[in-house]
Amino acid sequence: MRKQFGMPEGEKLVNYYSCSYWKGRVPRQGWLYLTVNHLCFYSFLLGKEVNLVVQWVDITRLEKNATLLFPESIHVETRDQELFFSMFLNIGETFKLMEQLANLAMRQLLDSEGFLEDKALPRPIRPHRNISALKRDLDARAKNECYRATFRLPRDEQLDGHTSCTLWTPFNKLHIPGQMFISNNYICFASKEEDACHLIIPLREVTIVEKADSSSVLPSPLSISTKSKMTFLFANLKDRDFLVQRISDFLQKTPSKQPGGIVGSRKASVVDPSTESSPAPEEVSEQPTSPASPLNSHQSFCVQEVPTASQGLLKLFQKNSPMEDLGAKGAKEKMKEESWHIHFFEYGRGVCMYRTAKTRALVLKGIPESLRGELWLLFSGAWNEMETHPGYYTELVEKSTGKYSLATEEIERDLHRSMPEHPAFQNELGIAALRRVLTAYAFRNPTIGYCQAMNIVTSVLLLYGSEEEAFWLLVALCERMLPDYYNTRVVGALVDQGIFEELTRDFLPQLSAKMQDLGVISSISLSWFLTLFLSVMPFESAVVIVDCFFYEGIKVILQVALAVLDANMEQLLGCSDEGEAMTVLGRYLDNVVNKQSVSPPIPHLHALLTSGDDPPAEVDIFELLKVSYEKFSSLRAEDIEQMRFKQRLKVIQSLEDTAKRSVVRAIPVDIGFSIEELEDLYMVFKAKHLASQYWGCSRMAASRRDPSLPYLEQYRIDASQFQELFASLTPWACGSHTPVLAGRMFRLLDKNKDLLINFKEFVMGMSGMYHGDLTEKLKVLYKLHLPPALSPEEAESALEAAHYFTEDSSSEASPLASDLDLFLPWEAQEALPQEEQEGSGSEDVQEKRGEEKGTSSPDYRHYLRMWAKEKEVQKETIKDLPKMNQEQFIELCKTLYNMFSEDPMEQDLYHAIATVASLLLRIGEVGKKFSARTVRKPRDCATEEDEPPAPEPRQDTARERQPPAAGDPQAKGGGDMHLGKVPQESQVVVEAGSGEGQGSPSQPLSDDETKDDMSMSSYSVVSTGSLQCEDLADDTVLVGGEACSPTVRIGGTVDTDWCISFEQILASILTESVLVNFFEKREDIGLKIKDQKKVERQFSTASDHEQPGVSG
Repeated sequence: MRKQFGMPEGEKLVNYYSCSYWKGRVPRQGWLYLTVNHLCFYSFLLGKEVNLVVQWVDITRLEKNATLLFPESIHVETRDQELFFSMFLNIGETFKLMEQLANLAMRQLLDSEGFLEDKALPRPIRPHRNISALKRDLDARAKNECYRATFRLPRDEQLDGHTSCTLWTPFNKLHIPGQMFISNNYICFASKEEDACHLIIPLREVTIVEKADSSSVLPSPLSISTKSKMTFLFANLKDRDFLVQRISDFLQKTPSKQPGGIVGSRKASVVDPSTESSPAPEEVSEQPTSPASPLNSHQSFCVQEVPTASQGLLKLFQKNSPMEDLGAKGAKEKMKEESWHIHFFEYGRGVCMYRTAKTRALVLKGIPESLRGELWLLFSGAWNEMETHPGYYTELVEKSTGKYSLATEEIERDLHRSMPEHPAFQNELGIAALRRVLTAYAFRNPTIGYCQAMNIVTSVLLLYGSEEEAFWLLVALCERMLPDYYNTRVVGALVDQGIFEELTRDFLPQLSAKMQDLGVISSISLSWFLTLFLSVMPFESAVVIVDCFFYEGIKVILQVALAVLDANMEQLLGCSDEGEAMTVLGRYLDNVVNKQSVSPPIPHLHALLTSGDDPPAEVDIFELLKVSYEKFSSLRAEDIEQMRFKQRLKVIQSLEDTAKRSVVRAIPVDIGFSIEELEDLYMVFKAKHLASQYWGCSRMAASRRDPSLPYLEQYRIDASQFQELFASLTPWACGSHTPVLAGRMFRLLDKNKDLLINFKEFVMGMSGMYHGDLTEKLKVLYKLHLPPALSPEEAESALEAAHYFTEDSSSEASPLASDLDLFLPWEAQEALPQEEQEGSGSEDVQEKRGEEKGTSSPDYRHYLRMWAKEKEVQKETIKDLPKMNQEQFIELCKTLYNMFSEDPMEQDLYHAIATVASLLLRIGEVGKKFSARTVRKPRDCATEEDEPPAPEPRQDTARERQPPAAGDPQAKGGGDMHLGKVPQESQVVVEAGSGEGQGSPSQPLSDDETKDDMSMSSYSVVSTGSLQCEDLADDTVLVGGEACSPTVRIGGTVDTDWCISFEQILASILTESVLVNFFEKREDIGLKIKDQKKVERQFSTASDHEQPGVSG
């Protein structure tokens, strides 16, 4: 598979299936390969080959459908294409696996931490090619997720196995068939009929497990007893002995809170090291076996002995309201309490309660206020987590107290906006409790931190439970019941909004189109879903919906939302704009009342909407719930999960498109690339970032990704990833020298030195090579051979060399001074040595500033003023660039030599670069000699002594020197003046010698044919070796007043006195039209991007030898 599709060794095949791919109207029979990161298809039929590769992260739609054209097919859609696969042997299994893999990819895009957690798939013990190993792991993961969702168990619970059995239900004297599920800490039962019976038995509550005698009526029975004196009888177990052994093993590992009351097999139990906290012994002791009296069980939170540590705010603020004084409402409330107590007597109380259709019926009638906190904890599963983590909340509060973060700032801002109409939050007691709970959760889960709407939900939780109970209810909400709702992009709420739109189309088709036209769905659904109707409905009514939500999940919220639209259909159809529709819905929700509530009415903030016209008729909340179940009860949890997957693909890809547009807008308009090219570059850049998470080739970028950062900073790549992209996209392909050039480009772009570059920096680098005129492109190439593009080792040796030569030549100028000297009148130069002497003490500082920023030091203010106008026009000019020493020039020639290989004009380019290199080498030598003579002469006769050597190089180079003098755009004194200025450049001995310790290139390039061509060049007056990159340092020719003779160098060291400026390089290259044409040639990056997309999956850390081929 890897060979067929070019996948690296790190890519893992999950499974493959035989199927047909529909290309047009013709099916191509072949094989569908599903890997962890890709969907692949291969077919070879009747001489025609089909080879498809699609990344899971690119899929925007994945669904199973059946049409006349494609019978029972799987439809895969990306931004660019639609694919149909059919004729599967087992389409259900294939589609389920595709869903799982696409979900993993979406998790990767949504949250890199979540992806890394999901990505850690268990590996087979034997790493042989067993295609079903990963599939078994994914199947196990799917079963775990379903198991935890069905029974509301903690996220770390792992299903061990399940078996069919029957459960004796004492309340109706029946043996109910169903499935028993065993995991590390729980025994659960689910009946075949959905509402017949659900049961959760925590192993921490189990006291006895025994095998009863079998009979024809009750084969293979198993009895389980709990601390709450309940006994559960299972029968018809297929492998009872093995089951008992597994339960016994798990009991041994279960923490024991009451060792004396447990059977022998339990006495040897050990504490599970996986518990998140290490509670003190006094916190562990005397935990209740059920939440029957939760207010007496959590005295451990007593950091400040606050009342909210032990009871809900509602009880603290409603002490003087006995039921007898409430009349009919009080009687109704007492009847509800009595009904629940009867239910507890028949079905059990606490975690081990039988949950049946009658339980749901009681919830729909309303939970009495005295039991609301307890039942919320049970139905949400928060009670289990609270029991298994004693002291955890207290510890979090202590750790988070006094800590400042962005989340705490947002929390403080929203504290007084949380139910301000309720008396419990009109004083510091309620506000302080809310602050502690929200801050503790932000500290526990920094990925979410804090999101608006969490304050409203948490304030309601605090009314009915203690701080610790409210905290664990918030954990259950944010992490299990409303996944991804409260992250920075509220993805979960957007997903359920998409489900709501889809359900509106299905159930209310005549209203759906109108709502889409008005744009109301997106406005209402977020506020309804994020706050569970608490922000849009009177409190006493909304809390009844929260009761049902904790029992049924998101299904209830969707049903009620549909019922609200259905009740207002006629008015909504008559609305002309969004504001009118919002007013209709707002007035309706404001008048949803709870006539059975015993709490004093709380004024609702949205009541202002009802002013003016006659208010609509009151709607009873229980009637609204009844209608929602009658009309829309066909919704099933499994269907909602299926729709969530479908919408998640759409939502996350939509968010990714938004991120792409935001990043592209952040790129300067003068960058040169079109919008389409920038978007294509962004997709390639992002794919390279994601590849580090795919195959583990680089964890730095993945570990530093923070979804809360601005879009531009979320995706970044490191040097190795940039090297691969550079090789594929650069117009300057240099063969084996490309990785070196890529490394230099990366260091040049990495301004903040964090070893990562973002998309903007990447595009700036690409633009420098693709756009701009000859000067701009040469400037980029020139910078690539100066610090900071030089490697750290080269930079270090260059600095040592600079310090060495600084001591021997104390009166030499900075690079900028030399640049200025080229263009200043000779009269102005006479005054220069005095200022140089004054500034020589800070030469080291000037040297560093000249290299890093290309700006002059403060000592040369006179010349800065003369240059001010030019600096105002352009921030960085070619004069800003520091000089290039001999080794850097050798590296530049080496790069050009490699860049011209395989070019159609290769030979002409070699001749041209030979001419330019020869000329520039002699210019540098002339400058070096003049510098040496200048240092030895007195200052008062510097001008007279410096002028005579000038005619000699002019005579030697008359034929070659004249064109640059005429063509140099920077020359201001004419042709004669230009040569007179050359010696002044040699005053940069300090900076020009900064490369002494670098040595000659370590990898010589031997090209006999090229060498012969260059040696035959009639333009070159230096030795043949001077044009070869590896020999330039050894055969440098000194051109001066005497005859030309090679300068002898020992050990291949470079001439540290030699230097050249960018202006001289530019002027020299302008004399060769073939070089000008090469750099002004327009390249189309679009073709390279397409090639890069095709081979993106083939990149791996071991494929460096493939990169030159990729870059072509």
